[in-house]
Amino acid sequence: MSDKQIIVTVSGVDKVGIVARVTAELAKFEVNIEDIKQTLMQGHFVMFLLGNIENSKSSFTEIKDGLTNLGKEMGMEIWVQRKEIFDNMHQI
Repeated sequence: MSDKQIIVTVSGVDKVGIVARVTAELAKFEVNIEDIKQTLMQGHFVMFLLGNIENSKSSFTEIKDGLTNLGKEMGMEIWVQRKEIFDNMHQI
């Protein structure tokens, strides 16, 4: 299943509408949100999101490019990784 899952990380100065814009972009690509966590660290917004791209008509690269461009537009950093790569990078 992890080959159909992605990890999206969003980071930047907190402002209104971050979650709304990121989730709207994911909805546009038909990505199902399976889990989401967010926090504020001294005015710095950080969000981790687990998405499932199994039913998306878009490729991983198209989704990643769309979110990366959204991040630039918003003045935020947005990273997108396949969950299986993320898991392998963080194994001890």
